[in-house]
Amino acid sequence: MKKTFAILTVLIFFNMSYAIEQDQGMKDHQVIHKESMQIIGIELRTSNAPDAGPKDIPLHWEKFYSENILEKIPNKISNEIIALYCDYEGDYTQPYSLIIGCPVSSTEDVPEGLVVKTLPATSYALVPAIGEYPKKLIEAWGNIWQSDLKRTYTGDFELYGENFSEESPQKVEVYIAIEHEMLD
Repeated sequence: MKKTFAILTVLIFFNMSYAIEQDQGMKDHQVIHKESMQIIGIELRTSNAPDAGPKDIPLHWEKFYSENILEKIPNKISNEIIALYCDYEGDYTQPYSLIIGCPVSSTEDVPEGLVVKTLPATSYALVPAIGEYPKKLIEAWGNIWQSDLKRTYTGDFELYGENFSEESPQKVEVYIAIEHEMLD
């Protein structure tokens, strides 16, 4: 899984301008409301510039796995992994933070080196990436970047279920924070 995340990151960044075939990704997205959520994980400040994200993000995923970060996170609600994109300086082309961690019930006793991020209650476009991994996830992000969603950039995340495996049929849920008026 670590190697695939590195490959995925490079492919996403170098394919931002790639013309991705429109599949059912954006046509079938759901708009949902999620309550506030607290996440504990490791943080990286980066951007989508060719000399930043493609180099930094695979190393960040490698750190998450090699240092067994998931096991260090206290008060886990589950072992679902969240890749949270937050603290954008503008849109997705500007610097942002990537926090890899999981949702927690409490932010007490946070180990040194880990950070806490609270996502506000908001509306999300839920874009499922189902099938061949990482191809379908790359297509989902391409569709999101090309869409007319009214994004708020308050925090977007990928949710990897507890049973996620590269070897079996995969589903990664991509949640994109959007303006509330899009619920109509």
